[in-house]
Amino acid sequence: MIDTSQFKKGLKIEVDGEVYEIVDYSFLKVAQRQATVKTKLRHIFTGNIITKTFVSGEKFEVPEIEEKNAQFLYKDGDSLVFMDLNTYEQYSVPQSAIEEKAKFLKEGLEVRAIFYKGRLFDINLPITVEFEVVDTPPGIRGDTASGGSKPAVLSTGLVINVPLFIEKGDIIKVDTRTGEYVERVR
Repeated sequence: MIDTSQFKKGLKIEVDGEVYEIVDYSFLKVAQRQATVKTKLRHIFTGNIITKTFVSGEKFEVPEIEEKNAQFLYKDGDSLVFMDLNTYEQYSVPQSAIEEKAKFLKEGLEVRAIFYKGRLFDINLPITVEFEVVDTPPGIRGDTASGGSKPAVLSTGLVINVPLFIEKGDIIKVDTRTGEYVERVR
C-alpha cells in the first residue's frame, strides 16, 4: 500500500479495480480545506487518459507487475508479437499501447516485457539500438552552417537527424530514450 505522498511519474496504482500509470500529478492546498492531489492517469491496457482528484493521504494498492526477457518477433496488423525467451510463449500487445516505443522495434530485438496478471502491457527497450540507414541525402562538403546534420530514414521507417558523413547502407546506433543519433557502427 502507498499513499498520495509517494506518488511519482510512472508509478502504477490500482484505482477502482483497474491499473493506471501516473502520467502527471500536483498537490493542491486550498485554505480551510483538506489537501488534494490532482492526477492524470493512463490505463495500462487501453491507453486512455483520465483526470482524478484524490484526498491527500488516501491509500492505494500497488499492482504486482512481472518483467520477463522477451524478443520482438513481428507486427501483425495493429498488434506487436513478442516471445518469452525462457518459455518460448508468444504474447501480443496492441501497437497503440506502446506507440512511442514501437518505432524502435526491429525483428529479433530483445526487450524486457512487462506483465500484469499474465497480460503483456508494456516493454522496456535497451538504451541503444542499431539500425541500417536506408535513405539519406548526400552530405555536401563544407555544408556545416546548418549544424552539420541531415535527415536519415532507418530500416524501421524512423526518421532521425544524423551527421553529414553518414551514408546510405551505414549501420548507426540510436538512443531509444531520446531518439537521437549516437554513433556510426559501420
